[in-house]
Amino acid sequence: MTDTLRLFLVGLFLANPALADLQLTFPAPATETFSETEEFGSYKLPVGPYADGFVQTLVAEGQQITRAWRIDIDVGTSLLVMDNLRQQLEASGFELLYECTTEVCGGFDFRFTTSVLPEPVMHVDLGDFRFLSAQRLGGAVPEYVSLFVSRGADTAFVQMILVGSPDEVSLTAKSGGKVAQVAPAIPSVTFGSVTETMLRDGHAVLDDLNFETGSSALGEGKFLSLIDLAEYLKANPEIRIALVGHTDAEGSLQGNVNLSRKRAQSVAARLSQEFGVPSSQMEAEGVGYLSPRASNLSEEGRTQNRRVEVIITSTQS
Repeated sequence: MTDTLRLFLVGLFLANPALADLQLTFPAPATETFSETEEFGSYKLPVGPYADGFVQTLVAEGQQITRAWRIDIDVGTSLLVMDNLRQQLEASGFELLYECTTEVCGGFDFRFTTSVLPEPVMHVDLGDFRFLSAQRLGGAVPEYVSLFVSRGADTAFVQMILVGSPDEVSLTAKSGGKVAQVAPAIPSVTFGSVTETMLRDGHAVLDDLNFETGSSALGEGKFLSLIDLAEYLKANPEIRIALVGHTDAEGSLQGNVNLSRKRAQSVAARLSQEFGVPSSQMEAEGVGYLSPRASNLSEEGRTQNRRVEVIITSTQS
């Protein structure tokens, strides 16, 4: 057994599970990429897969701790990472509420409708991720936790959201090496550009696009947002993106989902045919009116909701 695998099998708890602080033991040197504590938060904890346009959730309220780590690991899969962390949660008194793999979770739709930190602090490979949610009922108020785990070529990415009483919620982490706390490097891009926004916020709206009314046909013109995005993608062939179409709330859900997907596909086709971006770097999806950024009660809001966004989905070729 390698030292890495041996470290993977330790880290369980000797304290009373109902009273123990939550401690995580990682299998290798870990970089904490994000840490935030809200004194009071309301978190929609997924307890089921994406189905019929939404993810079944449980509303967890209390102090909310959100953390993310990048783990340098040369062996193992996302299953091995999740199995190890699940054992530690169960040893600390947490009971499993829901667990799923990529396809069972709902793939792209589950990831997109679930609270996930943006690139580069948290990376989710749409072909390989795992999720679980759990609860612990031993204290004055229930505690809830979710874990998102994904893999790169030689790196594991972990996001944890922990919600409970400020007097009882405590989270510490250690690893087989020094735990660094540094911001991940972000590729150099033009300030204020679509790619700068995408890398900073995890997504960016392609605001200068235009479509014919009720049509998926992308208007004529090169569009500065597409020029910027194409240059970045061709300079960084390891990056993969998803183009996500959105609509206003007029019409049926299925009709809007279909229209939004076709608009995203039109953008992908333009990037490939006119700007030479390899199709292997892109995928196109649509969510209809399920993710508005403004009220659908006004024309101005509906106009803002009709859009195509871009998100990074993978940094692996």
